[in-house]
Amino acid sequence: MKIFLQLHKNKILFGGLLFLAALVVLGGLYVWNLEQEPELRVYFFDVGQGEAIFINTKNGEQILIDGGPSNKILPLLGRVMPFYDHSIDAVILTHPHADHVSGLIEVLKRYNVGEVIESGVDYNTAEAKEFEDLISKKRIKKIIINKPAKLSFFKNATLTFLSPDKYFEGQILNNVHDSVLVSELDFEGKKILFMADAEKNLERYLLQKGVLEDVDVLKVGHHGSKTSSTADFLKTVKPEYAVISVGAKNRYGHPHQQTLSGLETIGVQILRTDINGTIILNINGGQLTLQKEK
Repeated sequence: MKIFLQLHKNKILFGGLLFLAALVVLGGLYVWNLEQEPELRVYFFDVGQGEAIFINTKNGEQILIDGGPSNKILPLLGRVMPFYDHSIDAVILTHPHADHVSGLIEVLKRYNVGEVIESGVDYNTAEAKEFEDLISKKRIKKIIINKPAKLSFFKNATLTFLSPDKYFEGQILNNVHDSVLVSELDFEGKKILFMADAEKNLERYLLQKGVLEDVDVLKVGHHGSKTSSTADFLKTVKPEYAVISVGAKNRYGHPHQQTLSGLETIGVQILRTDINGTIILNINGGQLTLQKEK
């Protein structure tokens, strides 16, 4: 009996040491992987015909811009967020069309969201109403953009809201695209312009105001529709890369050949979620790189 107990104790001790060694190895791998992570990463998710963009920093700060249509965003977030992470610092709704807001309803239900940023424009659909009701029910802080504003976060990164610069809260518009949140991310000297579903009239307005500048990456407006990306606009922003969030074989004919030709004319490298899948932009040490899922 004494020999059995001693052997049993030895097994427990050996097992405990193996467990501790495994923890040390896993901890070391976690630290090593964390060190290899870029300072800032932007995911242009492949959500089909819709749009969802996720900004993730090395210290875990997270911003989600739009959520695409239903049943797409949660699995995608699950792939890039740690399993234990149940919070997102900020959710931005650029405008309340279903292909941008529907996925955000699922996000608000699943995650603890620090704040919601939007224009406050009124849009009479079930999806828009459910989104606003959830914000109220969960008592999430809501920020209405009605003038130029900046969101500052990791290592002096800034997300500058270029529009809207007027009051849309509670208003019903003939064209809700006139109220979209256009923003520019600036980090380590690299600039990414998120045009949401902005169309020609809003592009012209921003050009007249003089707030547009040379950028490194353009998230093309309105899924590459011919209603966006005018020649004057493209000559001003002069991106090196253009990302189009669009669904394969969509009924709208996005992206339009007119838009693709305009981008090709200025020598832009075009990436599309319908062809390349999720597109990942990395910024690290002032260097910008792009990865394609396929």
